[in-house]
Formats: sequence, structure tokens, C-alpha cells
Amino acid sequence: MFKKFQPSTDIAGQTPVKSSVQRGIRSTILSSWKIDAETLEEIWPKKESIVHVKCREHVSIYTLHGEPLLFQSFDGPYFPTLRLLHKCESLLHPFILPHVRIDRGAIRFLLAGAHMMCPGLTSAGGSLPPAEDALPAGTAVAFDAEGKEFAVGIGFTKLGTEEMKSVNKGIAVESVTYVGDDLWAVQKL
Repeated sequence: MFKKFQPSTDIAGQTPVKSSVQRGIRSTILSSWKIDAETLEEIWPKKESIVHVKCREHVSIYTLHGEPLLFQSFDGPYFPTLRLLHKCESLLHPFILPHVRIDRGAIRFLLAGAHMMCPGLTSAGGSLPPAEDALPAGTAVAFDAEGKEFAVGIGFTKLGTEEMKSVNKGIAVESVTYVGDDLWAVQKL
């Protein structure tokens, strides 16, 4: 999604978000992410207003003081930026999104923008949640990489985790953003 993102040409406009819309975004985040209200207050204080940055291909980025916090495509789910995810992991709130781990062999493909395939998640270095915590298709997840401390990407599942284990073929998680893409490179908009 952000493989060839250039703020100078891809941003169509920036508008402040109305407080009623901000309340709706907050409630959606609290219900869809594994985050409590206090942590969200640390990241995005209620008194602070966010700005809606409209980009090409119906991508919306929401910024606080110019720093990208979250984004969405069309009217899809809200995804945190990787910088926000890393900030939360360093604040000891590591599970904003469910995590899946890719093996060492899949890291170079992820960093080139590829989607994650089932074998990269089901091999010895990869890991998926246990059956009692199985994730359905369409769930937003963070990619951890074998041997790395922080998440290296964010995406959403194309298959349920139990289906990934049984099929073990094809695209398992569609990448949305990853370390090194153009959204990662942008620190202020």
C-alpha cells in the first residue's frame, strides 16, 4: 500500500477531524484493537485534535502534530502505523494487534513488500496463535520476525489461522505496511 508513497505528490489534502468523528474513531479502535482507554489516552490525548490526510487510492492517514498515528484504506479497518506499534511495545503494551511470527527466510520478502505465505508462518521459525486463540480471516495482525525484538510489518489475514495450518499453501497474510516502506520513512506530514 505504501511501497511508492511520496507525500509531495500523493497527498490530496489535509483537514482537521471533527470531535464527533474523533469519538467514533476512538470507539472503533478500542473495540477492534487490544488496547485499553488509558493507553490510548497516552498515545492520543482526548484534548488533542487529529488531522485527516487524504491520499491517492482512497488511503486516509490520521496524524497528531504531523506524526502519522493510524491509517485506513477506503472504509476498511484502522491500522496503527509501525512507529505507533513500536512506541506501544516500548511502553509495555505489546499486544495492540495479535502477533504472528515469520521465519528468517521470509524476512527479505516482507521487506521487499511481498505478502506472507503460509509456509513462512507454519515452519519451524514461524508461529501462529494456538487453536483456542485462532484468528478469523480479515483480522489485522502484526508481523514479528524470528530473532527480532519489534514488529516488522502489519497486515490482515486472508485465511483463518487454523486454515493456514491445514492448507499450508498460498497467501496467508496480506501486507499493508512494513519496515522500510515509504510510510515508515515519513516521520512528519
